[in-house]
Amino acid sequence: MQDWAEFTLAMGLFLGAHLVPGRPALRAALIARLGRRPYLLAYSALSLLLFAWAIAAAGRAPFVPVWDQQIWMRWAANLVMPAVLALGCFGIAAPNPFAFEGQARGFDPARPGIAGVTRQPLLWAMLLWALVHGLVNGDLAHLLLFGPLLAFAALGLVVAEAKARRRLGADWPRLAAHTAALPLAALVLGRWRPRGAPSWRRLVLWLILWGAIWHLHAPVIGVWPGV
Repeated sequence: MQDWAEFTLAMGLFLGAHLVPGRPALRAALIARLGRRPYLLAYSALSLLLFAWAIAAAGRAPFVPVWDQQIWMRWAANLVMPAVLALGCFGIAAPNPFAFEGQARGFDPARPGIAGVTRQPLLWAMLLWALVHGLVNGDLAHLLLFGPLLAFAALGLVVAEAKARRRLGADWPRLAAHTAALPLAALVLGRWRPRGAPSWRRLVLWLILWGAIWHLHAPVIGVWPGV
């Protein structure tokens, strides 16, 4: 049991840190003391450090196989990850009043941009990332790592949608008319059609991140992502 101590501590601190945004009084007190921008920067840095530690600790935990990796699982991860990165690159700080990572300023309901793909791009990115990584890492420690993240993202989707509906109130039908919570559902249902070219800055960022993760995955994580 002692061999699991580091992983247990890392996961406990990582998940515990994510209770802070859900406690309005605690979050407000930290923002009042530190300022909004320093709080966001500090919280983001702490989350990334704890997340990196949890990943490293999972790799050092005892190996208890649950299922064997199959070639189709690696294909699934390699096909899904570009979409995950695209959701993050095009979703963060984009005009999107429905998501916590978006901003209300500049949002056009007739041309919803990333919100036309999904109202919750970052949470879907997290969910898909956790799903495919849990799939290709079929040992107990990694399932205990990616399983809670998958559940956290799924629960976050429900909570974020409910909060957005309450916050937008009577404006919800007008603002959400050409969007959907499920990725590409608005496109399939004919409620949304892409208009205009995507932001070239975000496109370049997406390509750079994709290439960087592909080439750095093996030296940093220790596993080559190719099939």
